[in-house]
Amino acid sequence: MSTALLLPDFVSAAAQRAPGTVAVTHGDEHTSYAALHTAMEGFVSGLMALGLARGERVGIYLEKRLETVVASFGCGLAGAVFVPLNPLLKPEQVAFILRDCGVGVLVTSPDRATLLAPVLPACPALRHVVTVGDERVAATGAAALTQWTDLLGAPARAGHRVIDTDVLSILYTSGSTGRPKGVVLSHRNMVAGAMSVAGYLENGPSDTLLAALPLSFDAGFSQLTTAFHAGARVVLLNYLMPRDVLKALEREKVTGLTAVPPLYIQLSSQTWPTGINEHLRYFANTGGRMPRETLQALRQRVPNAKPFLMYGLTEAFRSTYLPPTEVDRRPDSIGKAIPNAEILVLREDGTECAADEPGELVHRGALVGQGYWGDAEKTAERYKLLPTGIGGRQAGLQLPEYAVFSGDTVRRDAEGFLYFIGRRDEMIKTSGYRVSPTEVEELLYATQLVGECVAFGVDHATLGQCIQVIATAPDGSAAVDVEDLMSACRQRMPAYMLPAGVEGMAGPLPRNPNGKIDRKLLATAWVDRSTAVHVG
Repeated sequence: MSTALLLPDFVSAAAQRAPGTVAVTHGDEHTSYAALHTAMEGFVSGLMALGLARGERVGIYLEKRLETVVASFGCGLAGAVFVPLNPLLKPEQVAFILRDCGVGVLVTSPDRATLLAPVLPACPALRHVVTVGDERVAATGAAALTQWTDLLGAPARAGHRVIDTDVLSILYTSGSTGRPKGVVLSHRNMVAGAMSVAGYLENGPSDTLLAALPLSFDAGFSQLTTAFHAGARVVLLNYLMPRDVLKALEREKVTGLTAVPPLYIQLSSQTWPTGINEHLRYFANTGGRMPRETLQALRQRVPNAKPFLMYGLTEAFRSTYLPPTEVDRRPDSIGKAIPNAEILVLREDGTECAADEPGELVHRGALVGQGYWGDAEKTAERYKLLPTGIGGRQAGLQLPEYAVFSGDTVRRDAEGFLYFIGRRDEMIKTSGYRVSPTEVEELLYATQLVGECVAFGVDHATLGQCIQVIATAPDGSAAVDVEDLMSACRQRMPAYMLPAGVEGMAGPLPRNPNGKIDRKLLATAWVDRSTAVHVG
């Protein structure tokens, strides 16, 4: 295990301990810790040759591949700030991020550079575009072009001085509620998060973790940080179909899998090769509550694997987990605070909630990020001063402490376990009640009459809002048996929670860039269609 202060130290320490151990597998390519560290040093030399300033932002717009890893960890070694860009983003979305945080160097592929060519002239801070691979590309605005191999061939040169409170990365949210926001994270944030997560997952050098989630997603990038902290191996996977994930689990003898509920829902409907159960040590959930039926199906397919149910915020990297020993007793819980974090449940006046009283989840500790890049207003909404006397905050302290106020409503039971209720901005207000869409979805999944589903509120003249559902049939088609589904809902739901309408849609339902079902996109499209029909 590493005692690193800076994120690149994970790789440096592993390269000294076991230089020949494989750090990264991508397809048939296996890269040792020693080779990864050497490539990172070459990347640092190349950036310095380009005139990189301390703290300058480096955008990384690539699929999962070795160069993505080298650039991400190499930036920290150089004293730069890496900005991972989801490869699913379109040119205009990429250009917005490049402008928003003033990216000076962009690492991308030749085909992506060609797609970006029309928008890059509108990114005034961009000085250099580095392309991986041998293919040459035409000029991209005022930015100079450099090939990856040329960059790594620069004369050896050390990077800038770096300390653990320096900014390491800016992770942009998916932007489903408007323009994406850049969450600023320091070396200390990421190192503390990796140490905490690797601790409770018991990651060690013998582990192989599958990186299936986007590396621009905090939980996706966490697969690299926890693995490298432990000296383990990471398998990079750019999958097209759920069966590609299962093939990789079997072929690479993966011991740890972290994914989001929509992917687990798809995986649970597949036939799993028996070999997976011989190696998979755990599977972890993040990015929303896992339907109980999906959890049960996964446990049947890999009975030897321990389930870890987790909750995290990009603004604080990771917040809670439920120990596998508690899953049978409380499968709907998101657990308790991870090591080296404190999770509070507060009322609007800043006082602590009583047991089972709903309140806002507030995270304090070393994982709390540095706010949103260039956005004082949004930062003030989410990062707030922790009141004196709350949690471990003592009255005699003079300097302020900021905590992340999540915007998520949770409750804590008498034994201290937390339960997610819903996001405040997604709560459905109907007939005088506040209804969580995730609770509705959980009950819909329990009927086993839907494959995937979303619930959302729609304006209603007398109810305030009514509940609309979009669902796929269990076979992924649009042929949902609405009558049977509503009958099952009446048996499980109080009257105020019953959907006013159910619309079938062929699956899979659309995802946002982080792989979560895009509730806001579906809700907006449904309202637009309904309005058009009404007007027509």
